[in-house]
Amino acid sequence: MKYKLRMSREQVVESAVNAVKHLKQLGCHDIEFSPEDAGRSDPAFLYEILGEVIKAGATTLNIPDTTGWNLPHEFGGLIAAIKKNTPGADKVIISTHCQNDLGLATANSLAGAMAGARQIECTINGIGERAGNASLEEVVMAIALRGGQQMSGLRTGIRPVHIHPTSVMVSAFSGMMVQPHKAIVGANAFAHESGIHQDGMLKSLETYEIMTPESIGLSRAADDAGIVLGKHSGRNALSSRLKQLGADLKQEELDDVFKRFKALADRKKTVSDEDLLALVSDEVHQPAAIWELAELQVVCGTMGMPTATVQMRGPDGLARIGVGVGTGPVDAAYKAIDALVKVDAELVDYGVNSVTEGIDALAHTRVIIRPAGKIAGEGFSENPQAGKKQRTFSGTGADEDIVVSSARAYVGALNKMIGWLSVTARKGDASSPAAGESKPRPSVSVAVPSSS
Repeated sequence: MKYKLRMSREQVVESAVNAVKHLKQLGCHDIEFSPEDAGRSDPAFLYEILGEVIKAGATTLNIPDTTGWNLPHEFGGLIAAIKKNTPGADKVIISTHCQNDLGLATANSLAGAMAGARQIECTINGIGERAGNASLEEVVMAIALRGGQQMSGLRTGIRPVHIHPTSVMVSAFSGMMVQPHKAIVGANAFAHESGIHQDGMLKSLETYEIMTPESIGLSRAADDAGIVLGKHSGRNALSSRLKQLGADLKQEELDDVFKRFKALADRKKTVSDEDLLALVSDEVHQPAAIWELAELQVVCGTMGMPTATVQMRGPDGLARIGVGVGTGPVDAAYKAIDALVKVDAELVDYGVNSVTEGIDALAHTRVIIRPAGKIAGEGFSENPQAGKKQRTFSGTGADEDIVVSSARAYVGALNKMIGWLSVTARKGDASSPAAGESKPRPSVSVAVPSSS
């Protein structure tokens, strides 16, 4: 209030009440009010402003530990005190929003729930501002395992079997990799390397596992029937395995994934669960295919310039061939794609990760692009000249060939950007090119690091 808002207590209360009343007048019936930095606020003033917004129509009180300052006993005590001292608190939902600056976001959230909070704001993989927010998977599994005995019967409606697939999807889309030792969803969460631990695990899994990987949707190397997926596996085995991993696909989606699976299985002896989830992400979780990559060939090396030839199907369904020369194989592939798509785009970020280990591992690529040239800023609310960040579009791709994976990711990002420009065009922005527009467009300028 002193340094940021520069407002008195009276002004803050008045502003909060007016905001809630305004929403009420607009017809909102479920209104959440959140007093920033509640964890370091004067408790008496906190009770006062919360009581006033309840009278004004607030139905949820979200109590944030904005800077991650509180210890669990402090935050739990704060929630209990708010329930006891705030007029009307028994008629609303109390929520928590904990930051992880001291690594206590999950602990504080659980302490708040035990003190009477009935809504916990959290994020997949704990991603968020600075050190992140309370981790959904940690909160959910803590309540699932200990809620009955230690938290007076607390429970959630979340099905834990979907946790791991969701974690993988969020990591792929956000580009934020999960650290190996991350609780619940980290690569090492169910790995046992110590000899003493391995001995105990061989005698009984419960020795060192308080939960099974299967409970969060992460299956072991082979399922209970001993099925390992490979080039001789059929559609039914693939469908069954995907359902075990939390991916229940429609028939047409399964057909697309099966084609990619068979192509990958021809090159790999065994297709891992991580490979399958990468294929699902690449085939199913993609934008509408305005442009589709059909074939790609790249010639590169120490002799001559890297050259790429691509065949793509456009909005009209016709196949077209484009050629590009670049500083590296990925740059050449992107230039060839640009020659066909003809939409100005600038590459903002490019990253490649290996899905599994080994020479035959799938490559997972994520790119971020933004409009460039004449279309930069057209139809976008975020105007960089006004000091706001320009809108960007991300794309992901997976393939055993890094260049093909990179091309798939780039085409996915382009499809998102073209789709957005099409929407703005239909809303009356005549200067924005529409998807499938037949008139010539400016050539594309894409900057790719020479190391690509």
